[in-house]
Amino acid sequence: MLIAFHKPYGVLSAFTEDGSNNRPLSGFGFPKRVYPLGRLDADSEGLLLLSDEPGLNTRLLDPRFGHRRVYWAQIERVPEGSSLDRLRRGVDIQGYRTLPCDAFILDPQPTIPEREPPIRFRKSVPTCWLSLQLSEGKNRQARKMTAAIGHATLRLIRMKIGAFPLVDLAPGAWRTLSDSERNLIFDPSSD
Repeated sequence: MLIAFHKPYGVLSAFTEDGSNNRPLSGFGFPKRVYPLGRLDADSEGLLLLSDEPGLNTRLLDPRFGHRRVYWAQIERVPEGSSLDRLRRGVDIQGYRTLPCDAFILDPQPTIPEREPPIRFRKSVPTCWLSLQLSEGKNRQARKMTAAIGHATLRLIRMKIGAFPLVDLAPGAWRTLSDSERNLIFDPSSD
């Protein structure tokens, strides 16, 4: 079984509480014996997969397989082309060089419903939505990458895993994937 879940802000990628105010996955009515494939930190939103199938975690997350994930990052200020080029080549974060990625400004900028709580707003500092396509997933990597080029991430949403997009799922909703949707997750043409 493979489940797509639209993880809201403030939800852990774990079934147990961690002592914070963040909600665990146990409150969303998932079938028994499923576990999250990878993670999204509590401050991030978007597509999270869950499964009861052994081996899928490695197939999706091990950088050797280069499985792509697309994130939309709302950042402070509009980056210059040279900053985006740095992301595309890979940046140094905490002694580690990230793999090259696809990075571009979304044009047109998407209209995303506000989240609760809303992001910080500064009248004199514009925001910009980027698309980042990564094939690795270090802890808070997308946020650290935008910080490395001088643009703080205000909001981060995972929009796609493989060729499967986050569609028609409201925050907090989940469903079991069909065979054709499952194939999109593992679509080699998305790599």
